[in-house]
Amino acid sequence: MKIPRLGTALLAALLPAASFAASMQDTASAADDFDPSTVDVKDAIECRLEAPAYNSFAMAISGEEKLAAKRQWKAVKSPNFLMQEYELPTPIVVSGTYSTRRIAFTSTGVLAILDQPDPAVIAGKEQIENAMPADGLVDALVASGKVTRAQAEAEIKFRKFIGERVIRDVTNPADGDHFRARTRIALNVSNVATHPGKTLYGCSYKIELLDKDGNPL
Repeated sequence: MKIPRLGTALLAALLPAASFAASMQDTASAADDFDPSTVDVKDAIECRLEAPAYNSFAMAISGEEKLAAKRQWKAVKSPNFLMQEYELPTPIVVSGTYSTRRIAFTSTGVLAILDQPDPAVIAGKEQIENAMPADGLVDALVASGKVTRAQAEAEIKFRKFIGERVIRDVTNPADGDHFRARTRIALNVSNVATHPGKTLYGCSYKIELLDKDGNPL
């Protein structure tokens, strides 16, 4: 299989010569040794993969390996343009007890779409807090004196939930003036207005290049 790579010229510019050679050798070895068809999508959803392995798996879903078709996944038109959805031939179980046949890939990870209208139920189990609670907005509306608390709560039709628990956050050690990489893997629980009554549960896998001072490029 082919694993998308940064151009060799770019890698050579970013890495010292010895590291560049080792990186290219390791990447070639990984390409020969890793088979994305061996990945269980449940492991990807539950943050059990390394980031490079996930990236190879995600690329193989609709890439030249046509892994989705081989697994008899049916592409589903999503109401959310940021999500590529699939219907699985058989249900999977995630977070212990939640069963679904619907999953979605985003730009950074993969999600199970669960029949749970309140994300806080799953989030509490997974020790994940809401980073966007509606209480602050309700308090602000009440403080304005224009509405009562009951009116403010009734006015907010959609209660956004988005939270994560970081599984791994590792930055390569500094190496003089050379660039380095940061790998971040996090378990996510959220909801979105395009999918009423659903909880999105899954994992994000991010690898970003940093400059010599540790700032994202």
